[in-house]
Amino acid sequence: MQLVKLENPKLLTLERARSVREQWRAAGRRVTLTNGVFDLLHTGHLFYLNQARELGDALVVALNSDGSVRALKGPSRPVQDAEQRAYALAALACVDAIVVFDQPRLAAEIRALQPDVYCKAGDYTWDKLNAEEKAALEEVGAEIRFLPFLPGFSTTALIDRIKAAGDI
Repeated sequence: MQLVKLENPKLLTLERARSVREQWRAAGRRVTLTNGVFDLLHTGHLFYLNQARELGDALVVALNSDGSVRALKGPSRPVQDAEQRAYALAALACVDAIVVFDQPRLAAEIRALQPDVYCKAGDYTWDKLNAEEKAALEEVGAEIRFLPFLPGFSTTALIDRIKAAGDI
């Protein structure tokens, strides 16, 4: 149970994010978009997000909603709700904005935000990208980058290690 309202100026509606994106475009800023669950931030996430930020002048993270996480990962996930996950992401200097999305695919967000660069971790390939998302990325002219995957780090593995630790 959450007792306080988490203020998060980096957490934006899609409409507000589109407006901020237009301001960045007018200022000549190159925008990178990535997406994910980011349930329990760990070294692999931090490594990846810092690399993603280096591809542009601003990094927007599209964060899976709680419902979409359950659909992807099962009924026991997410461990933290979207507001908590967004708050943790917002604490990172490399993250400039966060948008929560509820659909299974990111095509609407891609079209709205028109990123200069879209990136995914290296466990993804061109063939693994969803066709609708690929079409949206091509439509907006985004460069697609696959960043090196830092092996040995995953939220599922971290949860398993915590469970295995038992009572500490």
